[in-house]
Amino acid sequence: MKKVLIPTDFSDTSKNAAIFAVQALENVQDVSLILYNIHKPGSSDSSSSTKTDRAAIISQALEQLKTDLLKVANVNISFATESGSSLVESIERYVRHNGIDLIIMGITGATKIEQIFMGSNTLDMVEKSICPVMIIPPDAKFSAIKDVVLASDFKDVAASTPVAPIKKVLELFKPALHIVNVDPEHYVEITEEYRVERNKLEDMFKEYNPEFYFIRQYDFLEAISQFAVDKKIDLIFTVPKKQGFVSGLFATSHTKKLAYHSRIPIVAIQE
Repeated sequence: MKKVLIPTDFSDTSKNAAIFAVQALENVQDVSLILYNIHKPGSSDSSSSTKTDRAAIISQALEQLKTDLLKVANVNISFATESGSSLVESIERYVRHNGIDLIIMGITGATKIEQIFMGSNTLDMVEKSICPVMIIPPDAKFSAIKDVVLASDFKDVAASTPVAPIKKVLELFKPALHIVNVDPEHYVEITEEYRVERNKLEDMFKEYNPEFYFIRQYDFLEAISQFAVDKKIDLIFTVPKKQGFVSGLFATSHTKKLAYHSRIPIVAIQE
């Protein structure tokens, strides 16, 4: 059974991500969704009774959220709550111990201050590289996932493309796959080096009959955003580099903007 973890802090953003998740996975066979909450122990939580009361309140809130979600879609939902000081570390431990296949999280942060305080957990989870993370924009509304785009730099794709985890997500939805490269140096005809890398990607994802696009444009965000509109894309795949956000794909301003401002969900999978 495939396991999908949906962290929630009961905010509007996390609730929207949960609603999107149940709608997206309603017709997927053999999948289990887990609502997950991590609460920080308060300074007065020294007694066992206080801890028990806190856990009971959160469990009731999770039960109510589960009930609300089941009104939206008929899915297999359970929930878990733990006490801890770090959301990211707690999720990482839970994912490893419970064999989670996908994390679905919301993200907010239109301003730099919001990005620091509200968007960091989601991107930190991506950087941990435990499993694929689907990032749901705060205003995203569900539509059937029929067309997805994979952004690739077409550099050493055999070593840098995480084929297995990408296919795990693709298998959930079985969409049409579009593979896009954005580069201001593209000519009318792609180079032999690009052709070789394209053939490798085509073989990797041959069961999806991928279509390829080479866009000559400086602004990555603008190119992908316009492509998503033109092709009615429902999901965007990105592959941040192992070096992390300092030198990896998410370090660039345009892809950070994609994570924070896209109205289309993004699946981030570390190479």
